[in-house]
Amino acid sequence: MATLSEIQTLLGEARFNWSDPAPWTELEQELGVAFPADFREIVDAYGSISINGQLYLKHPAVHLLHDLGSFVRQETEFWREEDMAEFLPSRAGADPGELLPVATATTGEMIFLGVPGEPSSPWRVLVQEMDSPSWTLYEMTFGEWLLAYLKGRDVTLRSRNRAPDGPFHSPLP
Repeated sequence: MATLSEIQTLLGEARFNWSDPAPWTELEQELGVAFPADFREIVDAYGSISINGQLYLKHPAVHLLHDLGSFVRQETEFWREEDMAEFLPSRAGADPGELLPVATATTGEMIFLGVPGEPSSPWRVLVQEMDSPSWTLYEMTFGEWLLAYLKGRDVTLRSRNRAPDGPFHSPLP
């Protein structure tokens, strides 16, 4: 499993370093699901950020423009609409077997976490390409997927053309 230190080596020093679990606890109680530990650790370290000017991560404790809870609610509703639901392999949501929207990209992709059907099953990453009806499931954790992205590997999003001098991040305004 990818570690935060491996991500920090490529992405740079984390400066948000959130430690209060209250926003996560509230959001997880509302949704009825606990986010995977690696996702929480990364988002707690970096906060609401843009990675390579392409990938957007949001934290649950940040103001309304960049709040993970608002994002999840809006995107879940959007992906449950009849004309959008057909573009996913399963329903958007936080129940077992559903797809939880957690990030987006300026290049038209939506990143989902596949909620495990069984408590012992692993979380997976699904990337849906908005400019086509296609999606790709990655049999890896969010941390592993993000690390692959930062290394320039093909995980639907490409970082090399966005960050030729290496990965970078900036806080969302």
